[in-house]
Amino acid sequence: MRITRVLGAALLALGLAAGPAAADSSPSPSASGDDEAPTRAGTSFRTATEIEQGQQATASGSTGDYLYWSFPADVGQRPTVKATVKLPGTHGSQTWQLDVYDGLRRRQACQYGAQTRTAGQGASSVELACVLRTVRGWSEPWANDPLPGTYYVRLTVVDLGASDLGQPVSAEVRADSKDIGGAAAVDGSLGKPLVPGVAVRTEEQKDGSKPAVLSSFGSDDGWSSGWWSDRWVWTAIGGVLAALAGIGGYALTRGSGRPSRVPPGA
Repeated sequence: MRITRVLGAALLALGLAAGPAAADSSPSPSASGDDEAPTRAGTSFRTATEIEQGQQATASGSTGDYLYWSFPADVGQRPTVKATVKLPGTHGSQTWQLDVYDGLRRRQACQYGAQTRTAGQGASSVELACVLRTVRGWSEPWANDPLPGTYYVRLTVVDLGASDLGQPVSAEVRADSKDIGGAAAVDGSLGKPLVPGVAVRTEEQKDGSKPAVLSSFGSDDGWSSGWWSDRWVWTAIGGVLAALAGIGGYALTRGSGRPSRVPPGA
């Protein structure tokens, strides 16, 4: 009975200690809606419009344009990018595509989601989505794993009739992510996040030049790439439970001592 009470108390204490770790795996909150969301898109990787996770970015353009946005994603996050294209009142069949690239401009595969969709004649809009793989803290040089840093979103039409080329359209893009936590943690860390090395200021100097400066684009609390994750907490809990199980098993199987039928002098 004493062993049972000890084991029960230990399990209760471990459950309370694991509470914060379990909370870390909940979806990350969206960005504050107080910040004004961008209302334009870039036309290349270099001029991609920066957005934060949770922001609803909008842009106007024409069919045939390449629209670019960028957003930061950190270790343990599984980003989801959604886009809605509002089409003109009269148009033929059009096929739109949403592509996501990492900081090295490598195209990232979507786990699931309608990355390419065709809008039939007269459709008012088309919706696209791409759920990326979980961002890792470290990867082999030859691998194409998603790593922490900047991610680029490219939205464009890939198939349409010649008569529809150049018609005005509007787009809405939003990037969110779910915090996977230690379930996707790996040993090792990335030396630097994959972010643009330089950015161009929008304001011009007196001589008309646009100097290159270090980009401040990134996570509000800094990049969390490193050796620590909540996987260490669960590993420690497993080790303690294994030790308690060994102690309990030994106490239950060793018996009450010397059998009564054995003579004292034996």
